[in-house]
This record gives sequence, structure tokens and C-alpha cells, in this order.
Amino acid sequence: MLRVINRVAWLFAMVGGLCASLVALMTVVSVAGRAAMSMPVPGDVELTQLGVALCISLCLPWCQVHGANIIVDFFTQKVAPRQQAVLDGFGALALAVMAALLSWRTAVGAISIHEAGETSVILGLPMWWTYAMLAPGLALTCLVALVQAGLLFGGRDIQGMQQ
Repeated sequence: MLRVINRVAWLFAMVGGLCASLVALMTVVSVAGRAAMSMPVPGDVELTQLGVALCISLCLPWCQVHGANIIVDFFTQKVAPRQQAVLDGFGALALAVMAALLSWRTAVGAISIHEAGETSVILGLPMWWTYAMLAPGLALTCLVALVQAGLLFGGRDIQGMQQ
């Protein structure tokens, strides 16, 4: 199961990286078009906001798999390894709860905005797309954090998730 979660997180991160690359390319084209011909990419700000939000959402699970999220360990540097694992387990559990709430609320928001028919200002893109695209990355982040919390509370090393 750890291997499957790891691979799905990797796939999400690759899609997120591709999304970030496309946003960067679009930004270059838009800035160059604006400077050279006074013709930026229409809706470039909307597309950048959508793309960056999607990228972050999709990269969060991979970041959590590798323990690369920010940890403030100033007060726990001298704590015994077992106590550190328990504290890390509580941190992973807190992240899981937060990611679950965000995933749930973005999914509910997507449904609500779809029913309202809200669209973006410049391009007229359905706004529910944005919310719907964020939920899977947040849900996978929740799953990764829950698995890590279980491993840490069980006294197991989470390095096995990184294979």
C-alpha cells in the first residue's frame, strides 16, 4: 500500500510540476507579447492563479511523503527519538485533519459554485473547475499524513514511504 500511495503522490507531483511549467511558459509568452506587440495572453492572471493553486495542491502529497513540509522543531531538538516520533505523529495527524477539511470544503464549494453557475471575469471559465481540481491533491495529502501518523504512532519509520 505504501508503494501505491508513493507512486500516486509522485504522479500528482509530476502533473503539478507540468502545470507550473506551463504557467511559467504562459507568463513568458504573455510578458513578451505585452512588451513586443501590446498583446498579452488574455486572462493570464486568471490562468496563473488557477495553475499555481493546482500545482500546490498536487505537490503537497509528495512533499509530505518526503517530510519536506515546514517543521518547527526548536523546542524538540533534544527530545528522545521515540518522543519525537510521537510528536511527529501528532503533527501528521493535525495535517491530515486540516487536509481532510480543506478537501471536503473545496468539494462542497465546487458543487455550490457549479449550481450557482459562477464564472471567471475575463475568460468566463467555470469557477467550479478550480475547486474540483484542488480536492484530489488535498485528499491524497490527508491519506499520506494519516498513514504516516499511523506508522509513527506504531513505532515504525516513515522513511519506507519514500521508496
